[in-house]
Amino acid sequence: MLSAATAVVAADGGARHLWRLDHLPNVVIGDMDSLPRPVREWLEAGNVPLIVHPHLKDETDLELALLHAAEQYDDDLVVIGGFGGRFDQTLANIMLLAHPHLDGRRIELQTQYERAWLVRDFTEIQGAVGDTVSLIPLGGDVLVASTHGLQWPLDDEWLVFGPARGVSNVLTAPLATVEVASGTLLCLLTAQSWGR
Repeated sequence: MLSAATAVVAADGGARHLWRLDHLPNVVIGDMDSLPRPVREWLEAGNVPLIVHPHLKDETDLELALLHAAEQYDDDLVVIGGFGGRFDQTLANIMLLAHPHLDGRRIELQTQYERAWLVRDFTEIQGAVGDTVSLIPLGGDVLVASTHGLQWPLDDEWLVFGPARGVSNVLTAPLATVEVASGTLLCLLTAQSWGR
């Protein structure tokens, strides 16, 4: 995945993972409070720009990295490692998908076994038959116009904000579709190979 990326923007301590892979990012953004000295020296030796922000700031490092990437690049944005760490940060990272300055951009959070992205109109879900698909309303109720390729289809049905009705559907085809008539869904795809 890294080799196919147009650019790699590291959010502060995320550069540690790139250091282990010996893959220099194009830029590192954040307050640099999670950047160990050996990683910083590696970045400096590779002439990687560091965009340093004050520790006392309103944005998270990932938020700053996403805003920078959206400003600099027209491609889809993929966040790797956005689910790890504290629960509050994980939840905030998911909510960044709805950031007003990122509206209209395709942003996907990924781990080895999971992918998450927002659906405001239509999306295709590519995976393996048996993978888990969860459709979770964000910010209010969602009217789902139709789904195809899921074990439990939705057709002109509401998913209400709060109840967990949209969790743990299953892919019945390698390609499924979801069409939203009103509202915003968080779509999560979990590979069955994870065993969870």
